[in-house]
Amino acid sequence: MAAPKVVLVQMNRPRKRNAMNSDFWKEIGLVFDRLGRVGDCRCIVISGVGKSFSAGIDVTDTKFFSFGDSENTSDAARSGIAFLPQILEMQRCFTALETCPVPVIAAIHGNCIGAGIDLACCCDIRLCAPGTVFSVREVKLGLAADIGTLQRLPKITGNDSRVRELCYTGELFDHKEALSIGFVSRITNDPTADAIQLGISIASNSPVAVTGTKQAMVYSRDHSVQEGLEHVARHNALALMTDDIPAAFIASSKKEEVQFQDLLPSSKL
Repeated sequence: MAAPKVVLVQMNRPRKRNAMNSDFWKEIGLVFDRLGRVGDCRCIVISGVGKSFSAGIDVTDTKFFSFGDSENTSDAARSGIAFLPQILEMQRCFTALETCPVPVIAAIHGNCIGAGIDLACCCDIRLCAPGTVFSVREVKLGLAADIGTLQRLPKITGNDSRVRELCYTGELFDHKEALSIGFVSRITNDPTADAIQLGISIASNSPVAVTGTKQAMVYSRDHSVQEGLEHVARHNALALMTDDIPAAFIASSKKEEVQFQDLLPSSKL
């Protein structure tokens, strides 16, 4: 762990600027599925080793472009049906960051291109270094982004017009614009160190409360205000029975730091 209760996950292909190959895609979903179940992890920081966060998809990995058993058919429909599960699985692997019960913080530097933005969009909080360059690059490669940027980025920023510009043109934008449109919450000279410190602050709170807050915010993003209110009411009907609340009140009255218990590891069949 990078700090007590805070796990640092790093993309480690520095020579390729952390371009994402098929092995990475298999691992990223598995890592976040597991970290969300262990109980003693309360926050996760994801960063890239080397000069970049990620240069996006590794276009030299031919596994991304294997359209089923296309050699045995000239039927585009059959090839497409065979290829669809691969796209859905790639989406699921990134969505694992969003559905992970604990907050995920992206520490971004260097380049954050294409699938790098897809990945960052799935995180709860994003910090970046000065000089970071971003691009929704997919249109430059002849395809529509299909791993989540087109669905998440407009909701993250609240600036649909500018997001459409960026997605239709594939143009570069810098750390200042990322901050101004709300894609990142702050610019820092050492995003990984600051993300870990932020994770420590989050981890000091009740994991019951933090997990419930994340679930409520993710749910409310895609539902009406009334549906979001009903969702958090049903959650708190159970969660308010936690021992963390009286422990927090007692510690506050004594001006002491409260030590909350970890969540239990997820049960398995």
